[in-house]
Amino acid sequence: MPERETGRRETGQRDTGSRSALDRRGPARHELPAVDEAGLLAGRQADRIVAAADAAGATRWLRYFEAMPDRLRDDEPRTLRQIALRARAAFGPKDSVRDSLPADVTEPFLESIDRLLKQLNRRDTGAA
Repeated sequence: MPERETGRRETGQRDTGSRSALDRRGPARHELPAVDEAGLLAGRQADRIVAAADAAGATRWLRYFEAMPDRLRDDEPRTLRQIALRARAAFGPKDSVRDSLPADVTEPFLESIDRLLKQLNRRDTGAA
């Protein structure tokens, strides 16, 4: 029995290391302009959260949020929901980012995350 060639998938395609095409289920992000726009806005607001956490010396929140801006700007809709829910979880009833960072940074971020989740829900339910 011949050995399998390394770096090949069962489909015969060479594994380039990119997971985006392999993990995608449903339309690509650029095909959903409302989701894309909401994700980009949330990414910009996340940049502000990271800068505020860094300026305030809130290392816990800096570590929590530091990867989010890029993921909110770049991830596909399937994983975008996961990162948005993680961002939303930072506003818990007992332990909230609101306790460490100013409202002029946290509230616009929360609004942008809620807007993103709303667009993702619309996409999932087929609502316009």
